[in-house]
This record gives sequence, structure tokens and C-alpha cells, in this order.
Amino acid sequence: MTVARDLMTPDPECVKEDETLANAARKLRDLDVGALPICGHDDRLKGMLTDRDIVVKCIADGGDPNTVTAGSLAEGKPVTIGADDDIREALQVMQNYQVRRLPVIDGHDLVGIISQADIARSLSASATGETVAEISEE
Repeated sequence: MTVARDLMTPDPECVKEDETLANAARKLRDLDVGALPICGHDDRLKGMLTDRDIVVKCIADGGDPNTVTAGSLAEGKPVTIGADDDIREALQVMQNYQVRRLPVIDGHDLVGIISQADIARSLSASATGETVAEISEE
């Protein structure tokens, strides 16, 4: 059985909840990624931050990315999957919640992220196509 841990990108870098969006944007650039997990001072996952969030939820609304914090954009309980959960469940969660990046937790610890790219590298073309189509549905 293939589990989430088998496909995930391990050891994701977090943006701390009290870091500014300008700092978060620099991390996104330096890591060449489109999203980062938002972690609290207890290192627990608070949410996910995307480059699009910074533009749409801060800059477009007249916010200052030098003062607005990543934690202010964390909304609700993050959607996650357990590290030892079957990959089919992870795909279903991604489809149901229409998320392109799924944080992987082990207990309360963030241990990885499953992205669409991870799926494309690891699963069949039909499984990848179906997942991407379901995630992208309006």
C-alpha cells in the first residue's frame, strides 16, 4: 500500500505566523515555490499561504505586505492528511477540498507536503489527470 509519506516532499519550510508577507514572499522566491505552510510558535500548522494569497488578500485590498502577517491570512482549520494514510485517501481529500497542496502530518508535526507535482511524478497519467481535473473544478 502506498501511503502519503511515500509521495510527499519532506521537511517543508514554514513561514511563522508573525512573519510579514514581504518576508514570506522572499521565502517563496528563494525556495522557488508557490505556497508555504504557516506555522505557529508551537510549530503546529496554522494554514497555508500562497503567492496568490499575498496578491489578492493583501496587496489588491490596499494592505501593506511589510506589516500584514502571514497568520492574519490563515483561515479556519487547515486541510491535512496523515503520513501513514493511504495515498488514495490523500487524493480524495485533495479533490474534495480542491487543494493543490496537502500538508502531511504525523501526530501534530508537519512532516511534508503532497503537491500536484508529487502526484504527477509518482502516479499513473490517468490518476494524475483525474486528480488535477477534480481539484480544478469550479
